[in-house]
Amino acid sequence: MRQGLKAGASALILAMLAGAMPAWADFWSDAGAKFKGVTLHGVTESTPPSNYIKDVLAPQFEEKTGINVEIETTSWDQMYDKAIKDMEAGTGIYDMVYIEQDIIYAYLARNFLVDITKTLKDDPSLKAPTFDEAKFTTFADYFKNADGDLFGVPMEAFIKVYLYRTDLFNDPEIQAAFKAKTGKDLKPATTHEDYTQIAEFFTEYGKEKGLDLWGTTSQAHTGHPASWYEFFESVAPTFGVYNWGINAADNYGASVEHGGTMNSPEAKTALKYLLHLRDIAPPESAASTWTEVATTFAAGRAAQGLVYGENAAWIASDPDQSKVVGNVGVALPPLEPGVLEAAEAGKGYIGYYDGGAFGLPVTSKNKEAALLFMQYIGQDEVQGPWAVAGSRITNTATYDDPAVQELDKKLGGYFTMLRDQGKLFAGAPPYPFHAQVREATAPIFYEILTGAIEPDAGLDQMAAKAEEELTNLGYRK
Repeated sequence: MRQGLKAGASALILAMLAGAMPAWADFWSDAGAKFKGVTLHGVTESTPPSNYIKDVLAPQFEEKTGINVEIETTSWDQMYDKAIKDMEAGTGIYDMVYIEQDIIYAYLARNFLVDITKTLKDDPSLKAPTFDEAKFTTFADYFKNADGDLFGVPMEAFIKVYLYRTDLFNDPEIQAAFKAKTGKDLKPATTHEDYTQIAEFFTEYGKEKGLDLWGTTSQAHTGHPASWYEFFESVAPTFGVYNWGINAADNYGASVEHGGTMNSPEAKTALKYLLHLRDIAPPESAASTWTEVATTFAAGRAAQGLVYGENAAWIASDPDQSKVVGNVGVALPPLEPGVLEAAEAGKGYIGYYDGGAFGLPVTSKNKEAALLFMQYIGQDEVQGPWAVAGSRITNTATYDDPAVQELDKKLGGYFTMLRDQGKLFAGAPPYPFHAQVREATAPIFYEILTGAIEPDAGLDQMAAKAEEELTNLGYRK
């Protein structure tokens, strides 16, 4: 009887709600009607947030609108190559492309992307009632032009954080051994000296105990841009070297001689720190990109490491992929004295605020339909489960989602850190020449990693090469 009453009451409530639903309840089906049967094509990197778009959001959108969506997920380098070649050639293969935060400035300089703000303003019939640019976090600012117009709908945003194994750090026997060896209490490092001591201790501890365990991760691939980014965007800033060491305010100097810091004493110390950690990290580190660093930590092979936050959720909560579920702590990266204070004062930053957005190429043959899909993935309504699946937050309201708050506890407060201390991190500098300088200097960096060039001399060469490239591009006068 009680169940019957409950069912009847539920039906009545649903009927009342349906009657009270605003007229725009069927916006997606109404707006999508004239595009029914259209197939949209998107390309993105194969990451947890992107896979969620492909596996969950695209099918949802198809059901609501009748617009087909095919999302191609691939490697970072293939994603970038396919997207930029399509836009350069004007072939219009892709209707949505993943725009990493660090490449947006080059795309804007080349007029590759549709102005989303202006397009929706010019054609209000396309504007979804549930899409509001004001609901994005400040990370969306990276995808705006000087006028404040949005050119990409943020779909992932995360910081590079310091993860550590709580089961190891809280083990009384290990704590006693560390205290006996170093005279210090075992706790997450706040300085590079402390981080190095902890890394050295656990690598030695793993050898002594015959464990498959090392003291740190290392993103040190000898032929992939991931290692270059690890140095310039994650490690160098913690030593006070910002914006790749290029001084845009002083004729784009990179060398100390010309006002830059790419080969400064701080940069050289940072590089030697990175190389030392690489040498005491798991053997796969010399072939590790951002993906392998995450899998190394998830496999329990490292006691601590810098890991992109997009991987934090599955590492901490998915037993099918991770052996350290329930044993993951999160902290700010270790820093040199004064770096935190500089970041708090807005004069520097402590690490990388990464992420990306879906942009609409001007070459797309289905701009209106694509714009509907991009609004769909940008609304508050879909963000909670997406954040849980991909540990990414792009909308301010997502922090209050109960499932997100519950996962935050398992992540050791990662989402809380993203909300409260994300301002201490920064995206890549606004350089239209991003790819050119990276490609010009990366081969030298790889030779440093392989030992073909000594670190100090290598940074000197990189600074000179950066200035040569910037001169060729017309930035240095």
